[in-house]
Amino acid sequence: MIRCLVFVLLTTVTALGTQIPSPSIPSDQARLVTFNKDVLPILQNNCQVCHRPGDVAPMSFLTYESTRPWAKAIKAAVLSKQMPPWFADPHYGEFRNAPKLTQADINTLAAWADSGAREGDPGDKPSAAQWVKGWRIQPDIIVSMPEPYHVQAKGAGEIKEFFIPSPFKEDTWVTSIEIRPGDPSVVHHVIVQVPEQNARKGFAWGAQNCETCPLAAVQNAVFVAGPGRTDDRGPQSPQGGSYSGPEAKIRERLTGRGAFTTMEAVYAPGSPPLDFRFHNSAKLIRGGKQIRIEVHYTPNGKETADQTMIGFTLAKAPAERRFIIMAPESLVDARKSIPAGEANWETSGELTFTEPAELVWFMPHMHLRGKDMTFRLIYPNGREETVLSARFNFQWQLGYEAEDPIKVPKGTRMIVTAHYDNSANNPSNPNPGKDAIWGELTSQEMMLPWFGVVVNRDAQPDMIAFYQPGGFDRRDLPALPVPGTVGRFRLPTPPFIGGAPRLQVVQPAILRELK
Repeated sequence: MIRCLVFVLLTTVTALGTQIPSPSIPSDQARLVTFNKDVLPILQNNCQVCHRPGDVAPMSFLTYESTRPWAKAIKAAVLSKQMPPWFADPHYGEFRNAPKLTQADINTLAAWADSGAREGDPGDKPSAAQWVKGWRIQPDIIVSMPEPYHVQAKGAGEIKEFFIPSPFKEDTWVTSIEIRPGDPSVVHHVIVQVPEQNARKGFAWGAQNCETCPLAAVQNAVFVAGPGRTDDRGPQSPQGGSYSGPEAKIRERLTGRGAFTTMEAVYAPGSPPLDFRFHNSAKLIRGGKQIRIEVHYTPNGKETADQTMIGFTLAKAPAERRFIIMAPESLVDARKSIPAGEANWETSGELTFTEPAELVWFMPHMHLRGKDMTFRLIYPNGREETVLSARFNFQWQLGYEAEDPIKVPKGTRMIVTAHYDNSANNPSNPNPGKDAIWGELTSQEMMLPWFGVVVNRDAQPDMIAFYQPGGFDRRDLPALPVPGTVGRFRLPTPPFIGGAPRLQVVQPAILRELK
């Protein structure tokens, strides 16, 4: 994917221009650098995908007149590696969507700014790039938010969810998905899901009228982490955003098998459509289920409205290889908050692949204190390989598409390590004087290593990999009495390589609740 030069913090970038020295460039070269001959081709190849009218960037780089005022800012951004937005350590992995801006290109942009940012001979100008207006995948099916959502000019960012009827009446293979915001300037990210189950009506986490129901009894016991310790999260809201509801969390704590979020596609500024044909695969969209669209809005000083759309291209035949996004929810121990003042706090989690797969896509997700995330594989033969190590930027939550599929045998372990800055030196830290807890609010923290795999078409998504929830220890769990009976849960022992057992419960009613 071609990455764009979008200047989010203009004053900071401009200041950098006075602090970063230009590379050593011969004076005769600097005198010859012009916009039409040297700079415009670089902008066409790297920047105009976003820097054009109607797209996410706040300024256009299509013409000399619109680009000239930003010459010094461009120089500062490319010399400091702030732009194009790309955070993967070049020592690990190769990615097909890495930006193509070379050191020679950087030198040219700096020399142009230093030599007066001249326009040059109109005859040297290349033909204008032909940017596709609208859809990039020519979708067969388009769905949309039911109506435009009004975004205020000012205020805190907000995450909204919209449910729409699915156009797919039966299970359908799709070859690509494109998410197209109505107003990209206020859309921070979009997640598209087809949840396996709709939220159970009437479910109330901790509701006063449910003290005697089986699930409430389980809930009360599950949130006791051990003798003398309690889970300080307490009962959680059933409005779980993109993530599993409370019943799944109960199942995690009782079985030791971590939950995975279902996701069909993700959008972040500058990201391309997800095209599964690159890996000779397709995505299976379950029929007859609602489509959930989650949109994170960030006001930009101007009132606007957004009506995000999603386009799908259909496979001509059932696929033999299936693309699945894996989103483990609970790798981190949510009882261990990030201490106030810690500038490089580390946490990690581990997954085990229980079926062979091909790793093809990664997307770290953290919040304002996130610094970096690393994905490391340990193969069954003992060989170790770091497949991605990337700095994290909340403003640019990038996906990384592997140049070639990474073949992962059954039994391979994936270690994910992340670092956080909860100190006052982090300008994005919303409250450096307090411990940071884990949660879905932007002011809280997350450690979500999303990754995409290609597997056999018959593979079951929840059986591809296994992990224990962070901090899980089955020895801490007491036997849980069923209200009104002497029945008790019998906990299976993880890991469940080769199949996840059902939670065995004496009381059939609870078994139905927890399946």
